[in-house]
Amino acid sequence: MDLGPHGGFILGAYGFTALVIGGLILHALRDARAQRRTLAAMQDERTDGPSGEPS
Repeated sequence: MDLGPHGGFILGAYGFTALVIGGLILHALRDARAQRRTLAAMQDERTDGPSGEPS
């Protein structure tokens, strides 16, 4: 595979792009988990006692 004189730049750009996309995916997964925890906490606040009846 001959990328010519700009091969280092091309491979570096692909590598950087892969890191950025990986970071965005990781951030989205962590945020989704945090949102689920927050939603669960909000739903728990609405319950009244162990019976789970809304207040």
